[in-house]
Amino acid sequence: MARIEDSGGTATPQLQVGTPGAGGLGRRRFVRYLLGFSIVSSLAMIVTPIVGFLIPTRTASGTEGGRVLAGTLDALPVGSGAVVAVGAKPAVVVNTTAGIKAYSAICTHLGCIVAWDGPANTIVCPCHDGRFNPTTGAVVSGPPPAPLTPLTTAVEGNDIYIVTG
Repeated sequence: MARIEDSGGTATPQLQVGTPGAGGLGRRRFVRYLLGFSIVSSLAMIVTPIVGFLIPTRTASGTEGGRVLAGTLDALPVGSGAVVAVGAKPAVVVNTTAGIKAYSAICTHLGCIVAWDGPANTIVCPCHDGRFNPTTGAVVSGPPPAPLTPLTTAVEGNDIYIVTG
C-alpha cells in the first residue's frame, strides 16, 4: 500500500492497482491453485476405480465350508423354487420331481441374477430371457453359453441345506 499526502498534510492509504493486497492471493495465483486442484481431483477420480478393481476388498465369501440353511420343505413344495443367499453369493433352490436341486443364481451369460418362473417351470434370467432346466441346470433357450453351476444340497428332516466349500 502506498500513502499519498493530500494538500492538508494528512496521509491516506491508497491501494495500487495490479498488486495483491497484504497477505492475499492475486487472481493468477488463485486460478493456478484452482486449476491444480481440479487436475488432482480428476486424476483421483480416474485412478481410484482402477486401484479398486486391481486390489479387491476382502469380504466373507462363504467358501470356508459348512452348511447354509436354504429353506424348508414346507416353504418350498414340489414345483417351486426360490433364490437364497449363500454367503455373499446367491443360489437358486428348486424342488423338482427328481428332488431338491440348487444352482448358482449367477447367469453364465452376463452375470445377472436368475429367478424362478413358476408358471413356465424354468429358471429364467431376466436380462436377456435365458432359460435353464430346473432338473439339470442346462440351457433351454437364450444366449447363456453354459449351464448353471450346480451346488450340493442336503435335506435333513424338513430343512434344506446348501453345502459350501
